[in-house]
Amino acid sequence: MLSSVDIRRLETFFAEAERVCIVVHTHPDGDALGSGAALLAYLGGCRGLQASLLLPDPPGAYLAFLLPEKDVLTLPGDAAPARERLDECDLLVCLDMNGFSRAGDLEADLHACKARKVLIDHHLNPDLPSFDLVFSQERISSASELLYQVLQALGGELPLPVLTPLMAGMTTDTNNFANSVYPSTLQMASELLAAGVDRDALLDRLYHRYRENRLRAMGAYLDELLHITPDGVAYAVLDRSFLERFSLQEGETEGFVNLPLGIDGVRLSVFLREADGHFRVSLRSKRGVQASRLAAEAFHGGGHECAAGGKLYFPEDISAPDRAADYIETRTARFMRTSAPSEQD
Repeated sequence: MLSSVDIRRLETFFAEAERVCIVVHTHPDGDALGSGAALLAYLGGCRGLQASLLLPDPPGAYLAFLLPEKDVLTLPGDAAPARERLDECDLLVCLDMNGFSRAGDLEADLHACKARKVLIDHHLNPDLPSFDLVFSQERISSASELLYQVLQALGGELPLPVLTPLMAGMTTDTNNFANSVYPSTLQMASELLAAGVDRDALLDRLYHRYRENRLRAMGAYLDELLHITPDGVAYAVLDRSFLERFSLQEGETEGFVNLPLGIDGVRLSVFLREADGHFRVSLRSKRGVQASRLAAEAFHGGGHECAAGGKLYFPEDISAPDRAADYIETRTARFMRTSAPSEQD
């Protein structure tokens, strides 16, 4: 439930602001981009404010349609103007991230920013001291849903350029209503459909415009890389050679981690994708297995109970990339066999 006091404070912040910066997390997914694009459209179209959306990394090509043609700055190419706008802004809003550490190369700039700072997020452990105002709720589908509730509470009719990216963000973060769905999530979807959001067109853009390479990579991932342990853990390691073999672009492995959960007996899915000096780790689990706890214990990460992520570094955590499989098997075996009884029900 939203605090009326917090809503009034946010109204004051918007009323007194002239230049606003919106920042989302590194490797922005559909929820980050959807909520960011929605707030950008709201501030410019409904409030008449000068607003900029700052992206710490380029978005995946299949999500780029969510972004407007102007007022979006993407690092590393737009680093200088992005930092200039952070210097000049009088209001900073962070979306879909629990603290400045999720902003990559912008972290130090966010700490140094003198503007009022607002957080709207649905992850665990928000960094409360860093913000002047925090909207944080864990039992909600997405940052997009939470932002929708906040904007509704502020009052006024929300136009389609605001509502459409919110629908996209909520849809992608629930894996098209497959997980993290609450009564409020379905209520939001119903209200957005009634308001005129074209969900069919959104689904076509989100799920039916992939390159052929992605489908062939998915087949190879399932056939060649997927391993299942006796403890019900499915895991796969996509190293640099695999990514180059299929010329995979940013975002094109989105959703791969969910596929093994369709196998009877698999309770946890672990997906690794190699980057510079580390693997990016995605974790998904069935109810009763705390993916977030494994992320914190083994992968320097966190997240929601059944959807979490982190990183695996080399040579800090493992001596070399080819040791990742051994590390996963060892850590997940220990995790699955020492889980509390309630986690295994």
